[in-house]
Amino acid sequence: MIRRRIGVLGGGQLGQMLGQAGVSLAAEFIFLDPAETPSARHVGRHLRAGFADAAGAATLAAACDVVTYEFEHLDLPTVQAIATTTEVHPSPRALKIVQDRIRQKEFLAAAGIAIAPFAAITSAADLTAAVATLGTPCLLKTARDGYDGKGQRLIRDPLHAAAAWAELQQQRCVLETFVTFSRELSLVSTRGRDGAVVFHPLAVNHHRDGILRLSRAPAPDVTAALQTQAETMARRLLNELAYVGTFTIEFFHVGDALIVNELAPRVHNSGHWTIEGAVTSQFENHVRALMGLPLGDPAATGHAAMVNIVGTFPDRHRLLALPGVHLHDYGKTERPGRKLGHVTIVDPTASGLEQRLAAVLALIE
Repeated sequence: MIRRRIGVLGGGQLGQMLGQAGVSLAAEFIFLDPAETPSARHVGRHLRAGFADAAGAATLAAACDVVTYEFEHLDLPTVQAIATTTEVHPSPRALKIVQDRIRQKEFLAAAGIAIAPFAAITSAADLTAAVATLGTPCLLKTARDGYDGKGQRLIRDPLHAAAAWAELQQQRCVLETFVTFSRELSLVSTRGRDGAVVFHPLAVNHHRDGILRLSRAPAPDVTAALQTQAETMARRLLNELAYVGTFTIEFFHVGDALIVNELAPRVHNSGHWTIEGAVTSQFENHVRALMGLPLGDPAATGHAAMVNIVGTFPDRHRLLALPGVHLHDYGKTERPGRKLGHVTIVDPTASGLEQRLAAVLALIE
């Protein structure tokens, strides 16, 4: 059975790109989103409702063959309710584990995956004991809802720990040892209904103010052994979760080893380059997995870079006049710190990519 009617919880830019990828596969999309004009409204039907709206969720479930989501900060009981009548992928179990940093870290540790030492923080006593055990510097992160640098504080001195937790409203948190790493790498993979798994090349990510600004792929100086190390960890987690869909792991690269930073049960910003830079994009493979179709080739077609457009949009005419530029406009109003779109550049050579990238950054930065 090919599942063509796909419901998506969330109608932002990831939903927009999922819808675009599904057009050639004759998929039909319904996006549940509380916004009046979400990005994905151009590529499917918009069902305006809150993410915890039981009636909206029931309407979505009844209209679809399968439901997915474009971000993990959802109301879990609502997703579990949808799953009683309609397939949900990734599963509610995967969502429950990944959307909570405490459960996520415990899951990774139980699976034997390399992570930074951590402690769950639910009280002032927990925090005092954990800082004494883990030492400083360390990172305090909210267990739920943090993204793009939000919901975390760096603690450099034990005397500042209580103030850091107060700034985070004394929510449930994870305290992690600060990892000194050479770079952040991410692996985007997709697992099909039949258990087949495909992996894109590792990408290297560059952040500013906690927001991803630039990804290059394939990441320079990645050995076959490092790629295999990443794929081995991803396959173990995907099989443990009986996962269906696209899955992302963010790694710290330390020496010859990879340490898992965070997981994302969805298509991911660091994989946007795959639309123009891979044989089959992360979005198309996610749609293929949802529909029950064979997965596509994830190989890179050259050297690619993805640049996020944040806060203010550059002159579109000047940007599109640059050779080899692919613009993705999310249709959002400008606002400091907001992702408004992205640009992808692909070139057969690494040197050619850097030349094109410099011209793009001169306009965007």
